[in-house]
Amino acid sequence: MAHTHMLKLERRQPQEAYSVHRGRLTFAQSWMAHPLRVGAVAPSSRRLARLIASEITPASAPVLELGAGTGVFTRSLLGRGLREDQLILVECDPRFACLLEHDYPDAWVVQVDAARLSRLNIVDGELLGAVVSGLPLLSMAMRSRIAILQFAFRHMRPGASFYQFTYGLRCPVPRPVLERLGLKAARLGSTWLNTPPATVCRIRARRKPQFQVSGSAAETDLVVQQSVR
Repeated sequence: MAHTHMLKLERRQPQEAYSVHRGRLTFAQSWMAHPLRVGAVAPSSRRLARLIASEITPASAPVLELGAGTGVFTRSLLGRGLREDQLILVECDPRFACLLEHDYPDAWVVQVDAARLSRLNIVDGELLGAVVSGLPLLSMAMRSRIAILQFAFRHMRPGASFYQFTYGLRCPVPRPVLERLGLKAARLGSTWLNTPPATVCRIRARRKPQFQVSGSAAETDLVVQQSVR
């Protein structure tokens, strides 16, 4: 039995190494084509991936991953005990989406701009237990950030969290906007072993939201207008 286990490990390690190498190459190609959309100069590190998935367990399923990219966070989610078929991977870049479909055939890969998720029915039935976001929110319009949060919290279970990484020390969604959405943010942790160093924020719903997160266009406009006053 031990010999069989070692053989499986030996087969898995070269395959994973090849997948990582292919992911880095795909990342470089996508970054050169659309640097602002990619929003990073290098793929997220394993340390950052472990941090952003650190509170997620199989009980969190199903889990939505936004901006799944090369699948670095996806691998950490699987390492936490989730199955591929419990993951919904959203990625707008066709190169990354193709890579994800190849590496995670049992996951549901959706090629779409995360800010337009409200137009699609990708969450059907069971509510989400967590959302993990690798989206470059700081480079996105405030309207898009609000639309993404509205969609996520409309489909999440009570008490579920939205995990967002950022290259700053603060949440990429300003506190006044979060408050008007009935949300609050806390820093989960930071890692310097990332290029560049990164922080993970945990966003949750307040007990008594000041603004109902329903996601209509009119309400999105209202929050945008209030946030710039």
